[in-house]
Amino acid sequence: MANMKSQGDILLVGSVPLEDRDAVFKTCGAHVGAYVASIPDGETGDRTIWVVFQAYRVWAEHPQIETLLKPPAAKPDEGREDWMPTGMHDLWNFKVKDGVTDLSFDNLLYADVAKESYEAFKKHREAGNIPKDVRFQVSLPLPRSAVSWFFRSPGEIARVLPAYTQALKHEVDKITKAIPAKDLAIQWDVCWEVLDIEGIFPWRDEGDAWQQYTKQIEEMTPLVPEDALMGIHLCYADLGHKHMKEPEDLGLVVEMANRATEISTRRIDWFHVPVPRNRSDDVYFAPLKKLKTGDARIYLGLVHYTDGLEGTKNRLATAKKYLANFGIATECGLGRRPASTVPELLDIHREALS
Repeated sequence: MANMKSQGDILLVGSVPLEDRDAVFKTCGAHVGAYVASIPDGETGDRTIWVVFQAYRVWAEHPQIETLLKPPAAKPDEGREDWMPTGMHDLWNFKVKDGVTDLSFDNLLYADVAKESYEAFKKHREAGNIPKDVRFQVSLPLPRSAVSWFFRSPGEIARVLPAYTQALKHEVDKITKAIPAKDLAIQWDVCWEVLDIEGIFPWRDEGDAWQQYTKQIEEMTPLVPEDALMGIHLCYADLGHKHMKEPEDLGLVVEMANRATEISTRRIDWFHVPVPRNRSDDVYFAPLKKLKTGDARIYLGLVHYTDGLEGTKNRLATAKKYLANFGIATECGLGRRPASTVPELLDIHREALS
């Protein structure tokens, strides 16, 4: 295990909409296993919409939390379940119950799932479905990226965040005790923080968005053992395959990567940044010249299924003007796309590198 890859040319951002973790490990291993440093379990099943599973599996069942809004009952032709929102208008909303002064969360479920998936991962690697030098990847939200979507009245975020942060630290501790560091990669998913700095939310708690972001980086990144890999995924959200705000260019996420590098006392091994399908222009990629992220691998999310290999290569060609060495990825996770498109999408990654 000592010779495991520290960097790959392809990053799998997180979710992969196949039937289960076994299908994810087999498919990703077969199509891009030789090009990645780590493979996630695909966040399949009820984790497919990122942190939404925290809403109905943690908060909706919590005795100290009151549910104010939940998604409507699914119609027969909608192809969704009752816990799945269709947009921001019917996203879960909660508050802390009146009189609660000792809010706590016993189990956020991330570690439970990670341990189960790691056992499956090892079996697939031993069977030759995954290369021997590939690690198991776990994606976790920064605390605000898990809390702030779902607690939207003034002061609620501030009430919930300390307890949730402590619980998430405990999840990381359980994960790192169960999975050997040399076999582990942890990615911090940073979405709310990107959009908060962009200033798009009608609700939020008090405080400077930049300071809140850097405080979380300072607090959470040292929890990952040095022998593990650790990355940061900077995201503009893609609910309904549409950004909540279209990035003007890569300037903001480059600055967020630079500040994370400066503030973190723990090495950051990679950053992932988004590239919209319609951006192959110099203006979008020019901020890459301002990167100050040391040896961290930069993954540009420029692979899009909808314009295939040609569009991906157009974006890649422009990016090379501003950054000599980088890896590639999709813009976000794959979770909300037809499963039948996944093999071809993975192949586009590989073919773009040739």
